[in-house]
Amino acid sequence: MTLKEFFKGDRFAVLAGCKLLDIRQGYARASMTVEEHHLNGGNFCQGGAIFTLADLAFAAAVNSHLVLTVSTSSNISFFRSVPLGETIYAEAHELVDHKRMPYAEVRITDSQQRLVAIFTSSGYRKQDVRLEGVLPPEQ
Repeated sequence: MTLKEFFKGDRFAVLAGCKLLDIRQGYARASMTVEEHHLNGGNFCQGGAIFTLADLAFAAAVNSHLVLTVSTSSNISFFRSVPLGETIYAEAHELVDHKRMPYAEVRITDSQQRLVAIFTSSGYRKQDVRLEGVLPPEQ
């Protein structure tokens, strides 16, 4: 099984419409098209939906080492609202590849490559839980 197939098990992200586009060692890219169910009261994409997209990209990037890694702390800053119909992209880069505590930055952009938000997160690698049967991503 590939990592993309493994992350189809992230049922919340799948239900939110998030799609993994690319996973490499320490890197991932995901997308989501803003639909009616993503909108807040102001008729823009709700921040939690953007957070979910960023969190999926983070998870794919830090789990690319095939050791189960969970988030321990996350922060997001929003810079631009996202309207209905817009596709947004989350690009995650693992900045610190520590055996126990990785750290990554995720930049969320719109289809015109304008910065929507920046998400940062640290994680915890559960050394005793390997992603058995999952193929390693490209280097």
